[in-house]
Amino acid sequence: MSQVVLALGLVLAIEGLVLALAPRRIEDALRLIAALPPDQRRLIGLCALALGVLIVWLVKAA
Repeated sequence: MSQVVLALGLVLAIEGLVLALAPRRIEDALRLIAALPPDQRRLIGLCALALGVLIVWLVKAA
């Protein structure tokens, strides 16, 4: 459970850092994502999910 909380904290820290350093870029990225069709956004989300699970699996296996 502590690893899940640690991972959540790292995600929040990275997201906060990106928002603090490049808020204009985030707005541009959100506009770009909003312009994509829902199916393409879903595919991007599934790919990100799969990549995240793969990274976690590789780290745990090492």
